[in-house]
This record gives sequence, C-alpha cells and structure tokens, in this order.
Amino acid sequence: MTDERGRFEVRVTSDSHFAWIRTRLSVERTLMSWLRTAVALIGFGFTIVQFLARLPQLSGTAARFPEAPRYLGLALIGAGIMALLVSAHQYRQMLAYLWARDFEPIAGMKQAPIQTPLYVITIAMIFIGLFAFGAVLFRAV
Repeated sequence: MTDERGRFEVRVTSDSHFAWIRTRLSVERTLMSWLRTAVALIGFGFTIVQFLARLPQLSGTAARFPEAPRYLGLALIGAGIMALLVSAHQYRQMLAYLWARDFEPIAGMKQAPIQTPLYVITIAMIFIGLFAFGAVLFRAV
C-alpha cells in the first residue's frame, strides 16, 4: 500500500524549520572540513616533493630511494583530489535530499537558492590539485 504523503509526515513548525536549517549548515561545515583536509594533503604532498627532492643536493649525500619523495607526494596529492571529489559528490547528494519534495514545507522556500561560494572553491581546488599532480608527475628531472 503506497502512501500519497511521501515517506513520512512533515510537521511544519518552527522547531522543524530550524532543525532543517541546522542540518543545512552542518552540510556546509562538513564540506569545509573536507576542503581543509584536502588542501593540507595537496600542500604537504607538493612540499614533500619540493623539499625532499632538493635535500640530497644540500647535504651532499645520496638517497637510497631517490624517487620515494615523488611517489609519496603524488600519493598525498592524489588523496587530496580524491577527498575533494568524494566530498563534492556527497555535498551535492545531501543538498538534493534536503531540497526534496518531502522537506519542501519546512525549508521555507519553494526553490533551492544559488549555491554558496564554498562549492565553487571546492571545484577550483580540484583543478589546482590536478595541476599540482600533473606538475609533479611530468616534472623534468
């Protein structure tokens, strides 16, 4: 037997409206946390490649595994890019869920507003991470 009201009954009260807003802001905070983590991974990866690649020249010693910093840096940059991709996908899915027909009465609006700048920054960081990955991968030795 199907229910015409949807999956559950939504009571339109100030409590439910503010709970919806808290959930919406929680989604933003989660994306910001992922963004901070991914930027740190990308930055550390690029720094490790730059610093450890020049360390043997400064100290005058030969490295046992001279390509290890490059591989570690690529792994960290790749992990940062993957974190951004996964978090951006999760963010979009959660927003689609929150703006679904079931929550329309408590959202307070009939239509989703324009995205916050955070999503644009996430996409920009994905491209910056890809550029850093390419720069490390195709660097002339």
